[in-house]
Amino acid sequence: MASNHPIKVIAVTGGKGGVGKTNVSVNLSIALAELRRRVVLMDADLGLANVDVLLGLQAKYTIADVLDGSKSLREILVNGPGGIKIVPAASGVQQMAGLSHQEHAGIVNAFSELSDQLDVLVVDTAAGISDTVVSFVRAAQEVIVVVCDEPSSITDAYALMKLLNVEYGVFRFRVIANMTRSTQEGVNLFNKLNAVCEKFLDVSLQYMGPVPFDENVRKAVQKRTPLISYAPRSKAAVAIRALAQKVDAWPVQSSPRGHLEFFIERLLQTSQASGMY
Repeated sequence: MASNHPIKVIAVTGGKGGVGKTNVSVNLSIALAELRRRVVLMDADLGLANVDVLLGLQAKYTIADVLDGSKSLREILVNGPGGIKIVPAASGVQQMAGLSHQEHAGIVNAFSELSDQLDVLVVDTAAGISDTVVSFVRAAQEVIVVVCDEPSSITDAYALMKLLNVEYGVFRFRVIANMTRSTQEGVNLFNKLNAVCEKFLDVSLQYMGPVPFDENVRKAVQKRTPLISYAPRSKAAVAIRALAQKVDAWPVQSSPRGHLEFFIERLLQTSQASGMY
């Protein structure tokens, strides 16, 4: 049964590992929940399950159990900090490409069941530019690219955007500069990336803002606690709340593209077309 409740589906990606993408995903999700949004965070790093590790969660069931029909999506959801819900990752999702029409419909229905219970789905993708990452990003409505000030981060972010733009027609990206030492460093970093994109790609880059380097981030990770709970008034936590306000102000698409079923349908189509699993 299709839902009429539009949902923001946001993919958080980065091109390379080590840019703090999962940290941004987790804390942004909690900051959105503080704004009274019902948030589900999907760990789409299908091999590593980063979100579980970051938050010290023990997931009894995963998306693989939904795929094989043994559990409903509601049954695998894990209660996360700050009132968010988490869809745990599983390396067993390699089955996705071989789904029958019935299983395909089952997954779409599983997410449809959930759609009246959430406002925002945040998808934390894996690092790199694998077919899996591309499929999740293509299926989302909004794409946040997390970059930090090192050449490999800029190169990899550009490579990801180029692939998505040239091969799949994705043209709008939102950029977060992470671990910046100053406000100006974030602006410079964005300008560097934007200059290359304007020269070679047909894309629109929008700068969301910086998340400053903050020693509290490392401490929170060690304690397996989200930064926003560990040090709510820290520089990075304040910056993430400001980013959440911007995300919350983005319009929700009321067309079919704004519905969760569209995201899952599209995800399954792209994964099967590319044989990504």
